[in-house]
Amino acid sequence: MSAIIGHNFIGFGRSAAGDQFLHSVDAHSGESLPYRFSQANAEEIDNAAHFAAKAYPDYRNLPASVRASFLETIADEIDALGDDFIAIVCRETALPAARIQGERARTSSQLRLFARVLRQGDFLGARIDRAMPARQPLPRPDLRQWRIGLGPVAVFGASNFPLAFSTAGGDTAAALAAGCPVVFKAHSGHMATAERVAAAIIRAAQRSNMPEGVFNMIYGAGVGEALVKHPAIQAVGFTGSLNGGRALCDMAAARPQPIPVFAEMSSINPVLLLPAALGAHSETIASELSASIVLGGGQFCTNPGLIIGLRSASFSTFIEQLTAQINEKPPQTLLNSGTRRSYEGGVQRLLDHPRVTRLSGDLASGNQVQPQLFKADISLLLEGDEVLQEEVFGPASIVLEVTDEQELKLALHALHGQLTATLIAEPEDLVLCSKLIPILEQKAGRLLLNGYPTGVEVCDAMVHGGPYPATSDARGTSVGSLAIERFLRPVCYQNCPDRLLPDALKNANPLGILRLVDGVNTREELNQAG
Repeated sequence: MSAIIGHNFIGFGRSAAGDQFLHSVDAHSGESLPYRFSQANAEEIDNAAHFAAKAYPDYRNLPASVRASFLETIADEIDALGDDFIAIVCRETALPAARIQGERARTSSQLRLFARVLRQGDFLGARIDRAMPARQPLPRPDLRQWRIGLGPVAVFGASNFPLAFSTAGGDTAAALAAGCPVVFKAHSGHMATAERVAAAIIRAAQRSNMPEGVFNMIYGAGVGEALVKHPAIQAVGFTGSLNGGRALCDMAAARPQPIPVFAEMSSINPVLLLPAALGAHSETIASELSASIVLGGGQFCTNPGLIIGLRSASFSTFIEQLTAQINEKPPQTLLNSGTRRSYEGGVQRLLDHPRVTRLSGDLASGNQVQPQLFKADISLLLEGDEVLQEEVFGPASIVLEVTDEQELKLALHALHGQLTATLIAEPEDLVLCSKLIPILEQKAGRLLLNGYPTGVEVCDAMVHGGPYPATSDARGTSVGSLAIERFLRPVCYQNCPDRLLPDALKNANPLGILRLVDGVNTREELNQAG
């Protein structure tokens, strides 16, 4: 395993031309680790973007099967990283080894999922409407459409998932699958981890004979603006805070050529506890929900931050049970000092509010934080007080009690956009569920029934997105095979000779893919005279 040298990855080379440096930190102790990283200067940012732009034409024109093999080679390289790599990730994030091993498996699984998508060919969206020269009053020309990669994509690593939402994570995998070279901005919370993964990607690129510049990575604080504003960059992928995501969106929109930003930002993921479910097994729900609240230090974007129930003796009993469960949870070390400060600030805002009561949890314990549970007045949500809409990133949740079904509906209408919304229900609750789901569909990207949102399956049907402020664009997802569509755009060819068409649109269908031809899905080749 090569030494960690802290130089930026530009093309297939390394660069440390700047005069500013950052240090990797042990998340448990706060002490600097023996790694120094060179912050990219303006020239290095420009070079990284230009390398990506230079690689784009050749990379996007590679057969999808070749890009698929490249993604699988990245997955193999990441799977081959040894125990020393796991140890580095654990030191930088305070996450346990079992969690990191699972996250690595998810990361390589994502890459292999997109490899399957590429070989299947549906992502190309091939559509053909053959000419109708005899149509009256006007003939129809021959029209054929497919989708191509947008161009170089800037990807920003997430703090809470050092692998699955980071260097080779979902945004990078989707962009590379779409035919888009990547310039990755390493998260300052786990730079040594990022270096090891970036090196694995470069090894895979060289083994696979990819064009130089297909993947680049830069370090630094304050380098994001120059990257997003670089004219070579054609899209942005981001997972992080609402403030950070909004800033990137504003930068991208202010460019002479505005570009899309696919940002996953903020969600409180409401959990609705319906009457029959509470009456049947409130203690079990309290146990399972408390485990979800503190899972991974509460540092999941799908952490259940708001718990809503109808006023009843069962709900009062549940609150007591949940309070007791949270009180039993041990203090936890968060990802880094910035995350801890943010969590403490969010907790303090709730403590300072006159209509919010803390039910359990003490103040911070040294370098660790205590799980927290609060109860708030429902009027805060109905009156538009933002304190209940703001995500507290960490092991904390708020309980809300509503008086009746009508107030519950009003509360749901008042919520901002979410990644998830959960219904805990028994069969007797399904009539009420049927009334609530049409509201929740407008509020969240994923609806759960009798499950907990902390857990995002990587598969074709998954949606990890939602209305603002959960994401900047509710039409997409950052997890699952549909994520590739964020980095594609349609191109239509009119009356184009067959020999000039891409293989996906040629009459013979040499790729053997499913195509929509004159409104019918088919894999058959077309009549040459058609």
